[in-house]
Amino acid sequence: MKSISGKMLCKIVERQGWVLKRTTGSHHIYSKEGVDVILSIPVHGNRDLPKGTLRSILKDADLTENDLE
Repeated sequence: MKSISGKMLCKIVERQGWVLKRTTGSHHIYSKEGVDVILSIPVHGNRDLPKGTLRSILKDADLTENDLE
């Protein structure tokens, strides 16, 4: 799986229609109209997200690895 930073993942989910609701510390909280899931994306500078964290966020957002491009 391709690794990306939290900052880059935020840009990707925003392109998919997710809206930033608030920032709590270093976590950006996103929601989407018609979806009951809340996304919490850790943004620690340009540090890559751990693979398990990235996989979990992609699953919650109903995205695939191909959407990361």
